[in-house]
Formats: sequence, structure tokens, C-alpha cells
Amino acid sequence: MRSWPALSVAPIDGWLWRYASGGSLRANSVATLAYTGRDLEGAIARAEGHYRVRGAASRFTITPVSEPAGLDDLLAARGYAQGDEHVTMLKPVAHRPAAPPEVSLSSEPERGWLAVYLAGLTADRVTVAPSILERLPPRRVFLACRRAGEAVGSGLCVADGRVASVQCMATSADQRRRGCARAVLAAIEAWAAGQGCTHLYLQAERANRPAIALYASFGFGIAGTYHVRQKRAP
Repeated sequence: MRSWPALSVAPIDGWLWRYASGGSLRANSVATLAYTGRDLEGAIARAEGHYRVRGAASRFTITPVSEPAGLDDLLAARGYAQGDEHVTMLKPVAHRPAAPPEVSLSSEPERGWLAVYLAGLTADRVTVAPSILERLPPRRVFLACRRAGEAVGSGLCVADGRVASVQCMATSADQRRRGCARAVLAAIEAWAAGQGCTHLYLQAERANRPAIALYASFGFGIAGTYHVRQKRAP
């Protein structure tokens, strides 16, 4: 939640309601990692109300550790459709990994980095992503794989405690399957090691087999799954 912050948030009995006016599922759904309330129906209604006033679909991210137990079944009974399954993948950070020289690092997204990353997004995500990037925590780095002086690959890493995220992975169409993504991953691991992190994590659609195969070949393993329950706005 902290590594990809929503533009608007509201606490609801331990949950975190999130909204970013479109695009990212993570930034437009209720995070259900903790629950402290006693009126579950009321908590769901409050979340729905927040989305309703914005004319947005009501969404909840469901994981094996979501609280309270039975939330997924309750949402299904209330007419929430289940979205595609996603996986969370985890990798131990290697001791003193080497950073490829073709990857540059920056504390802010440079023009070339943005061009590569935004090229693969849907229109609503292109509109919202720059605002989310402005809200990232300070322990972050933007990585660009450069060939002939031009950015052809992108990546983002945000360190939080002993873990670091792998995000915004993209490669220009004419540079795919030429080692660019692996170079960015190696540079991310080297930076995370320098931050004292012990693990890298990322999230991907389970159906995106090429991406999952790439991450698995780099040492990532599936640590968990999640999906989003969605109910259309009236």
C-alpha cells in the first residue's frame, strides 16, 4: 500500500479505503489486511458510499490474510464479481549483487523513463500514474536501461523496512527479449542491497506467464495470491 499510494485514502475500522480516479487496481480498492470493527455490513456500506459519491466501482482487494475471515464470501453474496488472480512473488536479496553499467538510477522519473513506462499503460492509467509517482516514499529509485544513450527499459524500486518492491517494469517493443528487463532487475537488487533490504517482492497477474517466467528465472517464487472483488457503481 505504501509503495504505490492512492491519491485519496480513508480508514474504515482497520481497512484502508483507496481511490485514485482510475487505473491501478491497488490504488482504487479497499485494502483489507486488518479489521478492528464490529459492524461488518456497516463497514462495507461506508466503503461503498465513498466510491459512490465519486461515481466509481466499489472494489476490495482480497488476500489469504484478509480480515475478517469470510469477507470474500460475503462480498460475493452481495454481488461482487471476482477479478483475475494475481500473485505476489518474493526473492531473497543476494549478498553484494553487481549493478549492470547499462542501467542508470535517479531519484525522480526522467523524461525517457516516463516515455517507456507510460507507453504500455491504458489511457486512464497514463493520466493517473504521474500523480501517484509524485507521492512515492523517499526511499525509492527510478531505473532506466539505456542503449545507444536512449532509455529502452524502466523499473521502480521502493524500500520499506527490510523489503523492497519491484514495480513499473517495462521495455520498449523493439528491445524485448534482449536482456533489458534482467538488467533492470539486477540493478534493483543491487540498490536494495545497499538499502539494507533482505527481500524483493513484486505483484503480477497470474495469467501473465511470460512475466512470471522471467521473474522465476531471476529467483522469485510465489509467496501468495490475491484478487479484487468489484461491484459496479449504480
